[in-house]
Order: sequence, then structure tokens, then C-alpha cells
Amino acid sequence: MAHGGRRRAFIGSFTAAGGPGVVTAAVSEDGGGLTVLSGVDGVLDPSYLALSRDGGTLYAVSETAEGAVAAYRVKGETVELTGPPVSVGGSGPTHLSLLDGHVLTANYGSGSVSTVPVRADGRLAPAASDVLRHTGSGPHERRQRGPHAHQVQPDPSGRWAVSVDLGTDSVRVCALADGRLAVHREIALWPGSGPRHMAFHPDGGYAYVVNELRPTVTVCRWDAAEGSLKPLTENPVLPDAPAHDAYPSGIVVAPDGRFLWTATRGEDVLSVFAVEADGERLRLVGCVPCGGHWPRALTFSDGFLYVANERSGDVTWFAVDEETGLPARAGKVAVAAASCVVFG
Repeated sequence: MAHGGRRRAFIGSFTAAGGPGVVTAAVSEDGGGLTVLSGVDGVLDPSYLALSRDGGTLYAVSETAEGAVAAYRVKGETVELTGPPVSVGGSGPTHLSLLDGHVLTANYGSGSVSTVPVRADGRLAPAASDVLRHTGSGPHERRQRGPHAHQVQPDPSGRWAVSVDLGTDSVRVCALADGRLAVHREIALWPGSGPRHMAFHPDGGYAYVVNELRPTVTVCRWDAAEGSLKPLTENPVLPDAPAHDAYPSGIVVAPDGRFLWTATRGEDVLSVFAVEADGERLRLVGCVPCGGHWPRALTFSDGFLYVANERSGDVTWFAVDEETGLPARAGKVAVAAASCVVFG
């Protein structure tokens, strides 16, 4: 959504680490550069954001032990809270998305997915209408003692809500009906991989899961008609085995489906994959520095790749070579404890 002919970017941050809350930035018409316009700090740790389809309302998790979600009205060069944050009935929400008139949140701390109804004017209902609790564990002694839902999003068909759980090494495909989520199918990934985030191929036939505990991307075949996911291969995100925990984080697929990018926090790099065989195969092209420290999330918009670097406190952007997919750093803007970027 453009305001006065100018595109906007919205940047989340961790207020507990000095972040300004939700930042609104202008996007330059030539070069994709960001200029900070304002910051709103009325919600604790608004680490992940999602924009409504009409661009008029911005939603943010509050990644705290209590767990909440907030709605903001987009007003020119800033955003305004539509009301107090709403409890999600789970702790540590790390991701949210919109599906069929509801906000869905993935709650890492409690290992659950919450459903919060959205009113016709974009405001949130007073509390979550449903909390789907995950169960299970994994072989990693410290990180997988229980479920840790890290992401939830609709599939490209809009029929299913798909949640990725780092603690149980699995992906759950759910149906949303009458404000409640029901598990349709749970798919096991490789033990100890620690799945974190998923991105779909634009053709809708494949999905790619970036794993945090094992630095890989899992290629999966996706069948929207059946709501089924079939893991095929694991692909290292680094050319050599890391000497320490690597902590991969973000993943994004190019709109034309030709390239895929991941971020790895422990190495401060972006990995570039060529997507081949109509989506079934990935080929590692190379790695480039992320331009900061601890890249938490990636976003692709209008030919530019944007990286929220949490610990260096900035957002960097890269022009992407159309032939190779390799990013070339084009600029950065300071945002303390930056955690994600979305565009409207």
C-alpha cells in the first residue's frame, strides 16, 4: 500500500534489547533504499509483523513470556495502535500470519499455535479463540525437550495452515474451521534438524524448510489437494561444515522461483541457491556476508533482498543479480535490535 505515492517498509525490533518498537520507513523509488520515518514503542518486543491484504492494518506479535498480538492502523508516515495487545494464550510468539479472518501466531515458548479473530475494521477480538498445543520432542538434549512452534502460515492455496516446530522436528498441516485449528497431518522431518521456517515455491508444488539445529534446507513436495508434505532431500546451507553451531534463520524464494536465499546467524552470511528441476532440486551457488551481525530474517521486494541484522542493529539491502541470484550490498539503515521487515 503506497501513501502519497511512496511505498512503505515496516520493521520489527526487540524493545528489551533497545529496539524502537515498530519502525515505519520510506522506500526509495530508485535503488530500494530505506529511510526511517517514525517509531512506535507501545508494544513489548514486536519481533514479527504481518500486513493486512488491503495494507491498512499492521499486526505484530509481542514476543514475551505472556505472549500477545497487537494491531496497528497504518497512517501515512507512522502507525497507531488500535487497542491494547491481545493475549494469545501462549508464550514467546515468534511468528504470525493471516488466514480467513484470523491472525495465527506460532508460540515458541509454549509450543502452540493460537487463533485470534480479526474484526471487519481490522481490530482484534479480545482474546484468542483457540490454542492448538503441539506435543512431542526431539533428540537435541537442550533445544528439543518439548515442542517449539516457530512459524505458522497459509499454504499458497489458502486451504491449509502450516506450522513448523523446531522442538519436534515436524511440520503440521492444519485446517481452520469456525475459528479452531485441527491437525490434518503431521509430517516428520530428519531427527535433530530443528526446522525453523518454511517458504513455498511460487508454483505451489514444493516447499523448503530451513533448519536451525542442522544447517540445511529440506526440500519437500507439497500437495495442496491432499494437504500432504513429502520430505525429499537435505541441502547444506554452507560449503563447509561449521566448527560451531551455525543457527540458520531466514528463508525466502524469488517470486519467479529461480533462486532461494537463506541467512545463517552464526556465520553472518547469506546463502544463494539456484532452484532447478522445476523446484525439486537446489544447487548452492555461493555465500556472501550479510552486511551486519546476526541476520534474523530475510525479505525480497522489487529486486532487492533485505536483511534484519539483530545484533548489529541495522537493516541491509542487496541488489540481486538476475542471472546468478548473488546479492550485492547496496545500503543499510540503523534500527536497533531489528528482527524483520515487511513491505506495503
